[in-house]
Amino acid sequence: MSGQVVITGGQGGLGQALAEAFVAAGYTVAAPGRDELDVSDAAAVKEYFRGRDTDLLICNAGLTRDALLAKLGEAEWDEVMAANLRGAALCAAAASRGMIRTRRGHIVFVSSYSAIHPPAGQAAYAAAKAGLIGLGKSLAKELGQANIRVNVVLPGFLETKMTASLSEKRKEAVRSEHVLGRFNTVEAVADFLLTLHDKLPHSSGQVFQLDSRVS
Repeated sequence: MSGQVVITGGQGGLGQALAEAFVAAGYTVAAPGRDELDVSDAAAVKEYFRGRDTDLLICNAGLTRDALLAKLGEAEWDEVMAANLRGAALCAAAASRGMIRTRRGHIVFVSSYSAIHPPAGQAAYAAAKAGLIGLGKSLAKELGQANIRVNVVLPGFLETKMTASLSEKRKEAVRSEHVLGRFNTVEAVADFLLTLHDKLPHSSGQVFQLDSRVS
């Protein structure tokens, strides 16, 4: 396989697994971390994608600032929205310009199970990740006529730096919600995205939940 892949949030656990999988499959991969591409900075996003042909954009950058809504500051709310939702939209808009020109491309938004079943105390993150589902479905309709696919994945609970601070008690409570009794892994998510991109060329506008929690 060949092609140009950009993975935002590329220095996190999932981002690194995605980069490794696509490099191994023969793709040219750029996996910028926040120091290289701050997705909340509109000017930086435009500059990063200027003149860059992108066959696959994976919008993986994100962060959490969990707190009860009444205790969540406006700056924290804005930070979550900027990183998780606005940043993804900025990157999709910038990358899609080149895709429209070449009439090919694929955009994947990494959402969260919290988008559809949010816990208490995660209003900002859940709202932002739910927004990605709406954004993905809308863009699939908007860009389909240009032969550009847009999909959304819900990887499930992953044991990465983002979840490392959770207590073992909380992790076990989440694990108990999985009918298979185990969490998904970053390697399995990477394999799925590789399959989605390479082997499912007719899928667009879809939301894929990748763990074993049953709604």
